[in-house]
Amino acid sequence: MKMGFNNYSDSTDSHHRTHKFFLFVNYILLGAASSCIFLTLSLRLIPSLCGFFFILLHILTIGGAVFGCATVSATSGAGKSYGAHMVSTVLTAIFQGSVFVLIFTKTGDFLGNLKSYVREEDGVVILRLAGGLCALIFCLEWVVLTLAFFLKYYAYVEGNGNVAMKSSSKVQDEENIKHWQPFQV
Repeated sequence: MKMGFNNYSDSTDSHHRTHKFFLFVNYILLGAASSCIFLTLSLRLIPSLCGFFFILLHILTIGGAVFGCATVSATSGAGKSYGAHMVSTVLTAIFQGSVFVLIFTKTGDFLGNLKSYVREEDGVVILRLAGGLCALIFCLEWVVLTLAFFLKYYAYVEGNGNVAMKSSSKVQDEENIKHWQPFQV
């Protein structure tokens, strides 16, 4: 018989499924970012300054995805690392979206700044493929943010390592002790 709205096993199952989906999306993010690096390197073996920053953005995206997987998998000390993960994910998502828009609106100028050795027609195709991956990364970053929020919520509901939950239960225990009456024999 179920009583109330909260069922611990349903919450744990949802938490487990969300955790698996979070890891899966991060793995796709890793693949897309590394593919973008290789597409950029295919435009020129030694990247220009613009290409270096483009590659650095994808390296930061990869680092953020790895950090996110480690943060969610860790059971202790997730408070500060959770905040750092959220901030880094938001920043990389904003930059990925900006690069995506830049690639599709100013393809020729962006290709000129990369100082590519390939023919312009081939460079435009390669750059648009990288831009499509940037759009995918942008969307995946927001999915990761949403999933990380839900994972933090589930951890809060289940009370895993949450100081606020522990301190409120301690206060409740102290109130129960105050109203305790010893049995009279």
